[in-house]
Amino acid sequence: MTTVMSDRRVGTPEATRLEVGVVPGPRSGTVRVVVSGEIDFEDAALLRKVLLAALVSHRAALLVDLERVTFCDCAGLNALLTARHAALQAGRGLRITAAGRRVERLLDLTATRSLFMWDVSSEGR
Repeated sequence: MTTVMSDRRVGTPEATRLEVGVVPGPRSGTVRVVVSGEIDFEDAALLRKVLLAALVSHRAALLVDLERVTFCDCAGLNALLTARHAALQAGRGLRITAAGRRVERLLDLTATRSLFMWDVSSEGR
């Protein structure tokens, strides 16, 4: 099952609009979440909603690909942290499997990279 949700704000350029896709993971018990565009204050709620829904509906560990994210602020990081907390509470994990330069910088500046079991060579690629 593939699910794609996107930000539909009027006047949002296609290149910056947030899109989140959920697809089966490479291994049993995993779900791959592919995110592209900008994650800002207005879009973070969509990301959080999709991540939490994927946790509930798939009952699997989340492998999050952020390689195509062009911007991510603290609201986006908060959505990721909220989903990570929910995953841990459910006995599952949330792993960032790929990230662009801007997301890597945010994770480094906030010292949160290790919370997401960072592994760019993981099975989620």
